[in-house]
This record gives sequence, C-alpha cells and structure tokens, in this order.
Amino acid sequence: MKKILLIGTGGTIASEVSDSGLAPELTTEQLLSHIPAISDICEVDCVQLLSLDSTNITPAHWLKMVRCIREHYDGYDGFVLTHGTDTMAYTAAGLSYLIQGSPKPIVLTGAQKPIGFDSTDSKINLTDAFRCAAEDMPGVSIVFNNQVIPGTRARKTRSKSFQAFSSINYPNLGILRDGVLLRYIRQECGKAPVFYDTLDTKVALMKLVPGADRAQADFLLERNDALIIESFGVGGLPEAGGFYDCVRYWMDNGRTVVLTTQVANEGSDLGVYHVGHALKNDLGVLEAYDMTTEAVTAKLMWILGQTRDREAVRRMFYTPVAKDILWPAED
Repeated sequence: MKKILLIGTGGTIASEVSDSGLAPELTTEQLLSHIPAISDICEVDCVQLLSLDSTNITPAHWLKMVRCIREHYDGYDGFVLTHGTDTMAYTAAGLSYLIQGSPKPIVLTGAQKPIGFDSTDSKINLTDAFRCAAEDMPGVSIVFNNQVIPGTRARKTRSKSFQAFSSINYPNLGILRDGVLLRYIRQECGKAPVFYDTLDTKVALMKLVPGADRAQADFLLERNDALIIESFGVGGLPEAGGFYDCVRYWMDNGRTVVLTTQVANEGSDLGVYHVGHALKNDLGVLEAYDMTTEAVTAKLMWILGQTRDREAVRRMFYTPVAKDILWPAED
C-alpha cells in the first residue's frame, strides 16, 4: 500500500465558523477523521505546516512547502497539500517551478465549503487527491471537482460553485469517475526531482484599462525587477500615453517586461496588430503566448531568482516547464 504525506496549510477545507467569518482551524489529523475510508486507499502521515487563509499565502510559504516535501521526499510515495482555493493556482505554479520533474505525485486540493458542513465538496476532493497521490501521476497537479489539472495550467474561474478550477489552454491530465482515476496525460518526469530554493518576489502585475498612461507602469518598474502587463485581446500597448518609451527605458535599465492578455483562453499573439508588433520585434519584450498569468508570475520569480542575464532570462522563459507553454517562441 502506498504511503502518502498529508501537508496542511489551512484554507476553507480546514475552516470553522468564527465571529469574523470562516477561519482555518482544523488540523490535518482532524481532516482525516472525516474520511476514514482513506485507510483503504493508502497509508497517511500528517504534517501541519501552516494554518492560513490562502489570501495570506506568499512565495515565502511556497519555499516552506518545498522544504517540507524535500525533507520527506524519500520516505513517501506521494504528497497531498490542502490549501485555500483563492491562491491555489499561484502555489501550484510556484511548486511546479521549484520542484521540477518529480516522479512522485504532488497534489494540491481544497474546497469551496469547510469539511464540517453538510453540503461540502471537501470529502470528495480530499479523497480524490489521495487516489491520485497513490497512482502514477508524476509532477504537480490540482485535484478538484473530479478533475486533475496541471499545476502550471490551473486558474480559479468560479468564486463559489464546486467547479472552481479550469485548465487553461491545456487538457486535464485526467478525471475521477466513481472513485476511479481515468488518466489522459502523464506528465514528464525524471528519475529524481530537481529542487530550487530561491525566488525573486519583485514581480508586479498591471492590468491595462482604456485610457491608461505610463505612470502606473513607471511606478511598478521603479520598485520591481519585472512587470507583467495584461493587455487586451492578442496583445499590444496604446500608442498614446508613453508606454513604448517607458518599456524601452526600463528594459535598458535591466528590468524584464512581459506582455500577456486579459483573455483567459487562446493566448497572446503580439505580431498580429501594429500595437503589438513593435513591442516584440523592436523592444524585445517577452510574450506569454498561452501561459496563464499565474504561471508567468511564478516562472518569473523562479527565473529571476536564478539569473539576471537578459538572454538567459529569455531562454528560460520560453523553455517549457511542466507543459506551461506550448506555442513556439523565438527562432
């Protein structure tokens, strides 16, 4: 029987009602007590690493999760992390870059309603997560609402309903039906994982709105090492407002700029319109293509934690990790 480590970080799944709203209070052992049938699937040990609403999870906590998994990696066949849903996609992406090529499953799950509620999705999500952690499902994934989603492709697309997460621009790795895992795709892995322990968290995000000028971008680039700009449609920046001069100035001063799109599906394509063509071909900004904003954010933090060399950053950004980017990049 497979041996799985359950790592608790808090979230709705472990929450109880307090005077100021739901707050994570249950331990991993208390979560397990709600699903005794898990003993038929695998052996489970527990670690209570954090007890946080996921809004309070930071990249420093990602590194703490990585250290925990690294310390226990040889002793277990798989790992399940319970996590709040609001930032779970960011954490899943972060772990995908910090733990690359894992032959063992690293599964994140959570719930839209606490495990103690009558109408909860907690029990099925947690049970499904253990099923996947005990199978041949290498790499980082989110298991939620019977779906298995790659860690670099997940996004929370519904705020309340049980179908909270979607896989963006990539198929699900599998589904669970009547307690059985139907695997469609097996993520690539190595004989052993490659762990990283350094991040540069000075990565900012700007959502473009009609009528914006460069002031916000200047503010963010002055204080950060990279800026992701969520543009419109397939991508571009307004010709008015000084954006081109802004990008040129800050890139000349060592900053990294990435253009992505606010549209969830089908990705960017800067070469289509005049407003994007010069950004890519003259200024040399990076383009997210079909990557999620969550993955772009985590990938930049990982890359800039390893190097600041512009060509190395470009090469690493366009090198696929855990199926995070499919579109061919630079020639």
